[in-house]
Amino acid sequence: MQKALLEVHNLTKIFPGIRALDDVHLSIRSGEVHALIGENGAG
Repeated sequence: MQKALLEVHNLTKIFPGIRALDDVHLSIRSGEVHALIGENGAG
């Protein structure tokens, strides 16, 4: 298994009145592609 290029642990993002991300854990390795897509399709 390759070492992660980027790791995120316990990420939370709150905008006024809404919690957009809650306790996110993410690990990205070389050659992988990831996306975050919102409820309305925005990402």
